[in-house]
Amino acid sequence: METDYLSMCKNFYAATKIPVTLLKGKYAVYTSFNDITGTSPAYYREDLFPMSDHNPTFCSDSPDIGYGRLLIENTDYNLILGPVFNVPVTEELIRYSSRESGVSLENREQYAELLYAIPLLGQAQFANYLVFLHQCFNHKTVSAERLFLENDKLTLERFNQQTDQMVEDKEEGNVHNTYYFELELYQIIKNGNTDALKKFLSATRAPLKEGKMAGAPLRHAKNLFISAVVKAGIMGAIPGGVDIEKTYQLIDYYIQECEQLRTIEKINQLQYVMLLDFCQRAGETRIPEGISPDVYQCMTYVRNHTNEPISVEAAAAHTGRSASYMMKHFKGELGIRMGAYIMRCKLEEAKSLLTYSEKSLAEISSYLCFSSQSYFQNVFKKQYGVTPLQYRKQTKGRSN
Repeated sequence: METDYLSMCKNFYAATKIPVTLLKGKYAVYTSFNDITGTSPAYYREDLFPMSDHNPTFCSDSPDIGYGRLLIENTDYNLILGPVFNVPVTEELIRYSSRESGVSLENREQYAELLYAIPLLGQAQFANYLVFLHQCFNHKTVSAERLFLENDKLTLERFNQQTDQMVEDKEEGNVHNTYYFELELYQIIKNGNTDALKKFLSATRAPLKEGKMAGAPLRHAKNLFISAVVKAGIMGAIPGGVDIEKTYQLIDYYIQECEQLRTIEKINQLQYVMLLDFCQRAGETRIPEGISPDVYQCMTYVRNHTNEPISVEAAAAHTGRSASYMMKHFKGELGIRMGAYIMRCKLEEAKSLLTYSEKSLAEISSYLCFSSQSYFQNVFKKQYGVTPLQYRKQTKGRSN
């Protein structure tokens, strides 16, 4: 019987590259990693992957690393499936997974290679693999949706805890008063008025009462920041006209930066900067006086596609107008030809990359789709009077 289980585990890993561990009691009799490195199976820690009332079940405590567990019914055997990832594998994930799995330093490199070979899986896809193995080993069919459900007892316990906490908060006067504050805040961001935002944030008002979002103060501050940046983007920036994809990218970047901070003061500073950033971007997307919607839509398209080989025809087509129509109105309203505006936007992007990135001139030229590095350098110097390297040296010096 064990031989059959071992064979199925090995074949499953060979077909999917998803690691499998076969347990008998408290010991691992097989793992995909041990099979690759030639090391011996190890004692299994029950607390790492607890089993729920469901079979099979998810058993991971990390949002980025997934594990599943399957009991082979009427035997002493069960399977641990994973780790799997729903995000690209990073050095941080490798360190975390290595530490949790007890991987020695001499095997760390081989373990990392195994992790890089694992296909990215969403939770729903991972659930399908678990129910497939359940059918193979236990000859039973369950729906993948069942893995996402909890038993009635846990649901009832949660409801009781929430009810008790609500009663206690009400009796002690622990009520939130941030709703109207947030409505006004995100409306200001939507309007793109940075001066109004600064006055609003510095105004004296009654202390805001916020919910408890974590036990530790630092984690609580980070959770509040995550909530604020998501709402600032979705309720402020996007309705204010900021590009949807760019907004979501900024939300991701700010959350990642917040997670690296180690003091509440730094988190509060970052939140102030983040709110102003979204507000300023919303202000920049507002249609200026005297500019028609067609021309402004064309301008926005160009600014959002500087890393592509934009043509006048493509920019005009985005507005649903002909190239001749857009060129006439563009020149009439802005006093600049469309081709010159496209070049100006690319060069402005180049200035930003020269100042705030370490990309080489070749990389910047390629990214902005210039025909050659020498052409990029020539048009940059013609526009600004200095070469790209001279500009980088000047701006890097000021920023330092």
